[in-house]
Amino acid sequence: MKKINMMSKETFNKYMPFFLLAVVMLWMKTYVSQKTQFKLDVDGVLQELLLFINPLGSALLFLSLSLFFKGTRKYISLLAIYTLMSVLLYSNVVYYRFFSDFITLPTLFQTQNFGDLGGSVLTLIQPTDALFFVDVVFLSLLVFSKKFKKDPGSFKNKVAVSVVTAALAISFFNLAMAEGDRPQLLTRGFDRNYIVKYLGMYNYAIYDTVESLKSSSQRVMADSDDSTEALNYTKSNYAEPNKAYFGAAEGMNVVYLHLESFQTFLMNYELNGEEVTPFLNSLIEDENTMYFDNFFHQTAQGKTSDAEFMLENSLFGLPKGSAYITKGKNTYQAAPAILKDKGYESAVFHGNNATFWNRSEIYKSFGYDHFFDIESYTNLEEKDMAEYGVLDKPFFEQSADLLETLPEPFYTKYITVAHHFPYHIDQELTTIEKGTTGDPSVDNYFQTARYADEAIEQFFAELEQSGLADNTMIVMYGDHYGISDNHNQAMEQVLSKEITPVENAKLQRVPLFIHVPGLEGGINHTYGGQIDLLPTVMHLLGVETQDYVHFGTDLLSKEHEELVTFRNGDYVSPEIYALNDTFYDPETGLPLEEDQLEQAEEFKQRGEYELYLSDQVVNGDLLRFYTPEGFTPINPADYNYQAKAVEEAE
Repeated sequence: MKKINMMSKETFNKYMPFFLLAVVMLWMKTYVSQKTQFKLDVDGVLQELLLFINPLGSALLFLSLSLFFKGTRKYISLLAIYTLMSVLLYSNVVYYRFFSDFITLPTLFQTQNFGDLGGSVLTLIQPTDALFFVDVVFLSLLVFSKKFKKDPGSFKNKVAVSVVTAALAISFFNLAMAEGDRPQLLTRGFDRNYIVKYLGMYNYAIYDTVESLKSSSQRVMADSDDSTEALNYTKSNYAEPNKAYFGAAEGMNVVYLHLESFQTFLMNYELNGEEVTPFLNSLIEDENTMYFDNFFHQTAQGKTSDAEFMLENSLFGLPKGSAYITKGKNTYQAAPAILKDKGYESAVFHGNNATFWNRSEIYKSFGYDHFFDIESYTNLEEKDMAEYGVLDKPFFEQSADLLETLPEPFYTKYITVAHHFPYHIDQELTTIEKGTTGDPSVDNYFQTARYADEAIEQFFAELEQSGLADNTMIVMYGDHYGISDNHNQAMEQVLSKEITPVENAKLQRVPLFIHVPGLEGGINHTYGGQIDLLPTVMHLLGVETQDYVHFGTDLLSKEHEELVTFRNGDYVSPEIYALNDTFYDPETGLPLEEDQLEQAEEFKQRGEYELYLSDQVVNGDLLRFYTPEGFTPINPADYNYQAKAVEEAE
């Protein structure tokens, strides 16, 4: 018995130094990465301490799984776990560089998009990234080196369990301190930055997996009673249409122009004394165009697809992943379906693959009659192609012939791609110089924006020549930011001012133009977001929306409340900006006084409640239990875009 105990102690002593070395290396690498690669807004000694210790518990826990393997296999298993955790960490670093967000389980289901994202991903990789895997190489050399003698012994289960227990104790201590600093941390998980800041990258991955599985099970558990709460809320918050605008575009065609990556700061911006977007600037002054200069994007990880999802349904995108990918088979009461009952034919024009963002499936659930994807654009040369499909000018030119195949009235959407990160463009196509900040993404941004502006002017001219302009409402919207806050240092040069939290929130404004022939235009300072587009457009067309589950309200209504909720639970309004748990005065940029906090908290609770209800509707597929009066439900099986494309080509 004494001999066995001696052997166990020797085994513990021989393997444990290697194990502890791996734990410390992973701990330190994760801490340094979290500290330097992510903008977590760490504030105070306690948060600094939590950021330092939170990788320890998870590193110890995951690597301790190697203790359950026998013989030399424990070395291989430890190396495998260490490598996987390093890959997860690095993947999040690269993802964060553009999206300012973290990878979630649902985003892993978006791999069908990865083939089209290759160029963008390569742009985000830096030479120094090799340092993320120096430790992996070092451990690999030790494990596979014949000079490094490996202990063939095995641990007793009670030893392994003791290490796991210690890891869990550290993690629970971490969670207790985090809850003390931010109560309800895990139940108010709209903002992933908080979870990573307090609990760390790996614990966040566990939390996200659990939450994703919970949301996936909601549809199975849902019944008709679950839709009542959302229906009652949206009806009680319905905003009556403004009589001066209701039906102003009745019977007109509808054209949405999706302005990829456009931000409002571009409007009337001059680079070296030259307007970047001269045509869009002219539309701001157009007598039949309403321009909204306080219109915000509300997208999350779904980016472009989130923007589309909101404008078609007036439902929020999901907090993780994209509803386009994970909820493509849901029942929807989208704009194309609503207008189908009013005699409208609907179509989407997009010079990219039909499967990108799962559009070829979810458009069927929306009730789109036609989807003209890359296969519909047959007269193309290599110079006509951008990284994400057909360049805007040839795209609009060839779409003109496709538009002529549609009977009137029609509801259409054009998705442009030229002005897309990383903003590469053949210099022969440019008509303005690059910026001079030294940040390639920011400097290139102006050239692709000018190209897109020229393409939009071309579209307006083609619509005029076709004779459709006098009977067509054109809605142009920016889908999401083009320059993330990771580039704020360069943006301070562009804007000639410091990017404070309030200024950063204002950078989330995207342009909204609504052009209606015969309607008096002008600049509208109303605060609104993409969630408000559907009821606004429907009311202009004379379509009542009171019976629909819409979380937005008509921007032109006198009852529209100017509260814009972001997907992470922050919000902006004319009087209050709620950002990262701090309430600001948007005019001064300073935190609010005590006597203003009650209203601020009330707005925040309301916004979070709306996000909760919208998620219930989408995750539970609750619209299958409710059909508004006069609405004809959509059967996706009735749509076959491929067959239609062949038929139209013949």
